Amino acid sequence: MRKFMARRAAVRAATVAFASTVLVGPLLATTSATADPVTPEQLAAEKLPAELVQAIQRDLKMTPAEYLDRAAQAQQLRDYAKEFRSERPEEFAGAWMGTDGKPVLAVTSLDAARIAAADGYQTRLAPISADNLESSLSQLNRAIADMPFDISTAINSVAIDFLNSQLVLSVANTPAGHLLNLPTLIANIKVILSPNSGGPVERRPMGGDTYISAPTSLDDKALQSVDVCSFGFNAVDGSGNALNISAGHCNPNIGKSNEQADVYLPNVRNLTASPRVGTFVTSQLGGGNALDYSVIKLNEDAVRNGMDQPSVRGANGTTLTITGVADPITGAPVCKSGQSSTFTCGFVVADRVETQLYTSEGQSKTIRGFASSACTLGGDSGGAIVSGTLALGITSGSNAADAPNCNEANSVMAQYGGTASLGIPVRAILADIDANSGGGLGSGIQVRTRSNA
Repeated sequence: MRKFMARRAAVRAATVAFASTVLVGPLLATTSATADPVTPEQLAAEKLPAELVQAIQRDLKMTPAEYLDRAAQAQQLRDYAKEFRSERPEEFAGAWMGTDGKPVLAVTSLDAARIAAADGYQTRLAPISADNLESSLSQLNRAIADMPFDISTAINSVAIDFLNSQLVLSVANTPAGHLLNLPTLIANIKVILSPNSGGPVERRPMGGDTYISAPTSLDDKALQSVDVCSFGFNAVDGSGNALNISAGHCNPNIGKSNEQADVYLPNVRNLTASPRVGTFVTSQLGGGNALDYSVIKLNEDAVRNGMDQPSVRGANGTTLTITGVADPITGAPVCKSGQSSTFTCGFVVADRVETQLYTSEGQSKTIRGFASSACTLGGDSGGAIVSGTLALGITSGSNAADAPNCNEANSVMAQYGGTASLGIPVRAILADIDANSGGGLGSGIQVRTRSNA
């Protein structure tokens, strides 16, 4: 039997390095044709899977009920902040959940502060509005893209810190990085895909489980490597096509004239005998909306075995039913599933982060998402991120991708502010898929939830 070695994804860096104290206002401009302004009902605490309960208690030091309650409060803050910003754009300066679980609104005037306080929110006065900071962020990213390659590659990411009304750059601890004379967070970020992780796969795969893909057929004698990633959220479009949303950089043919590549459940004893369950039909890495996602069309065998159901799990373990869709809000509790690290939890520490990724051909790609402190390992890319029992986003990358396990990752990364993961908001993904569908595959796409299953 030929030996297949995992290869890197097509990007040189796949997330951001940032301090866990960065607080960022909500990315409120992102909407979806399928977005529901009313926060969906979540599962009761006693219905959460055992592995997720363990992760919540271990990583968040919360009870399941506290986790669900804070997740719900974060979505209520999202709705209030969206309305406040639309009415007072020059006075809105950000929103987040405080470390004590209280919702906070940043504003630029005492009048706006009095209004938010009367509505029951804690307030912070800020010198610059969210609109002005986001405009500065766009200008800075354009400048970075025009820098020489050896200089721009030293900048890991740019984030908005609304608490201090400034932009925060993460710069590599390299000679090129030192030349920039900017704050340094040392940790370089990359995605390493490692094979054979996550244990055996059951016949009914779902979000969080392992899949492999390759640029050609698995029995191609010239094939030298395979990609290993995690299934994300199951979805369905207006024509009833069964789809799965995962990471764009997991598609080994992304950027080629024919981007389609088959997706398999790994047979670790004989990779060439791995059953095919679907095909990449749409992938995005960068572009106008700066997203990292892919759409896998599930085949009839996968659907027949129940793969299209509204559920995710961590590394083939216990199952969580998805009840709706959420938006990233700084301070909101999150948990992610993945084939390498199973369920791990953390908090959203920045809900708008932009980073420059570089393909193997040296092309620069701007990726925009949210950052969390949940530990994510190599091979977790594409896996589902939830807040409460709501679909929040897809894992793009991590600063702990090289670590063998999360215990070591947490220990090593503690001096750099802890583990950090980049997620791509699911609402932004759904909107982009629908907008580019041309009325065909992906048109009217929705995440599978308990209510629409």
